[in-house]
Amino acid sequence: MSFRATFLGTDYQTLTHLPPSAFEAMALQLFRYQAAHCPPYHAYLASLGRDPASVQRMVDIPFLPIEFFKTHDVRTDPSQWQPQEVFRSSGTTLAQRSRHLVRDPALYRANAAAIFEAAYGPLTNWIFLALLPSYLEQGESSLVAMVADFAQRSGQSQEAFFLRDHAGLLRALAEAKAQRGRRVMLFGVTYALLDLAAEVGPASELQNLTVLETGGMKGRRREMIREELHQELQAAFGPAPLHSEYGMTELLSQAYSPGHGRFYSPPQLRVLLRDPADPFSIAENRPDGAINVIDLANVDSCAFIETKDLARMHPDGSFEVLGRMDNSDIRGCSQLV
Repeated sequence: MSFRATFLGTDYQTLTHLPPSAFEAMALQLFRYQAAHCPPYHAYLASLGRDPASVQRMVDIPFLPIEFFKTHDVRTDPSQWQPQEVFRSSGTTLAQRSRHLVRDPALYRANAAAIFEAAYGPLTNWIFLALLPSYLEQGESSLVAMVADFAQRSGQSQEAFFLRDHAGLLRALAEAKAQRGRRVMLFGVTYALLDLAAEVGPASELQNLTVLETGGMKGRRREMIREELHQELQAAFGPAPLHSEYGMTELLSQAYSPGHGRFYSPPQLRVLLRDPADPFSIAENRPDGAINVIDLANVDSCAFIETKDLARMHPDGSFEVLGRMDNSDIRGCSQLV
């Protein structure tokens, strides 16, 4: 049996049911494999003069700078497969977009569904609607693919996506809320939720639903601190906490926040913090710093990514995203300041 098949397990069960105590061993196992079989990562480690055999702890793993997903085909065992799907990052300019070459689209969708259901319950208990205009317009969005799959798995009859049709969205919300036994979740990029709130105000259709904002002003509005943003949105959507997602094109896994900006990682995802001034100073117990993320679902690309996000870690393992490092690109699904 191949390394990949053994690592993922039947129907990806190894990832989605991974006990916390097994994470480090799995991460080290995948590191050694990708150090040898992912050409850009192998070359990066060689340029650092790092011998993979010398890495014995998770915090000693060198993380690949996220910019590599813009400039290289980051994939493991590239001679054995061709991409079946390509996800590209959103962008506010004509700058080069990151791309994630996906070997197994079913892995992404099954993994995302398992993470969602662990946080929110069965997909069949929900109706999903989405206000994601920039993602739809630019295309090849992992977020759009995820929401579309959630809507299909839920068995809902409502259309999920509304480009800028606020009237159609309100009608769909009213119809969805009339279905007994179903909760309603509205995924929205931040600026689009603000546009909706400004246009329709505290309409009854916007009350008593779960709003999950995916971050991002995309240059359409001024940046806002979290408190100001949530105050403005809650004036339209009600007093319930706003939910959030932390994910990105380069990851196949996501973390969710049920409110108040604290994200909780699923079993296959681990956030470590580094000194922003020293990319190789990583600690599991560091209270704040820049995010390094391990996503074990990235078995076909690179699981060890050095992001440009800043965060604060809490004792229970949850984390807050504080913003972006200076001179870094504005990104799509990252939680805004």
